[in-house]
Amino acid sequence: MVDSTLPRPKSKDLPPDIGAARIAKVYAQAIVEASDRKNCRAEVIAELAHIVRELLPRVPAALHVFASPRVSEREKISMLDTILGSTMLPTTLHSLKVLARHDRLGILPEVVEAAEHLLDELAGRRRATFLTAVDLEESQQSMAVLQLEKLVGGAITPTFRVDPELLGGMIVRVGDTVFDDSVATSLVRLGSRLVQRSVHEIQYRRDRLGSA
Repeated sequence: MVDSTLPRPKSKDLPPDIGAARIAKVYAQAIVEASDRKNCRAEVIAELAHIVRELLPRVPAALHVFASPRVSEREKISMLDTILGSTMLPTTLHSLKVLARHDRLGILPEVVEAAEHLLDELAGRRRATFLTAVDLEESQQSMAVLQLEKLVGGAITPTFRVDPELLGGMIVRVGDTVFDDSVATSLVRLGSRLVQRSVHEIQYRRDRLGSA
C-alpha cells in the first residue's frame, strides 16, 4: 500500500545500481497495489512512465532536484503539486509524494521500470531483449517477435537494441535467460532471412526503376 507510513527500504552495503533496483521493486509493488484498489493500475503506471520519458527529458535538471538532499521534502511536494497537481490522477500524485517523503524521487525511473516489469508478470507477458547488428524495420521486428512467441509459447514485451559490433544475426534474452544454441540458431537464421529479404526487395526496386 502506498501511504506515508511505508517503511524506507535500506540500501546500505549494496552497490548503487543493485540497491536502487531492489528499492524500486518495493515501491513499484506498493504503487501497483494502491492503484489496483482504485481500479486505475494501467493509468497510474502510464502517467508515471510519461513523467519519466516525456516530461523529465525536457527538463533534465528536474531529476537532479528530485534526488537532491538539499531540497526539502516540503519543497519537493510543493513542486509536484504545482507542476502535476492538475494533470495527474490523485493516486499518481500521491505515489510521487510518498517517494518524496522517503527521499526516493531520484529513483523514479527505476520505480517505473520495476512497475512495468510487474505489470508484464501479472499479465503473463515475458520481457525480451533483441540485440541486432543493424536496425530492423517495423515489419522485421514483428516477424522476430512472432517467431520468439512461438518458441517460448507465450506473449512477450520486446525491446530492440543495436550493437554494431555484433557479427550478425541476433542475440535474444528473455528475463535473465539466454536461449540455448538451438533457439539462438533459429533466431539467427530468422535474422539472416530478414536481412536477405531486404536485399532482394532493394534489388527488385532498382530493377523495376531501371526498366522503367
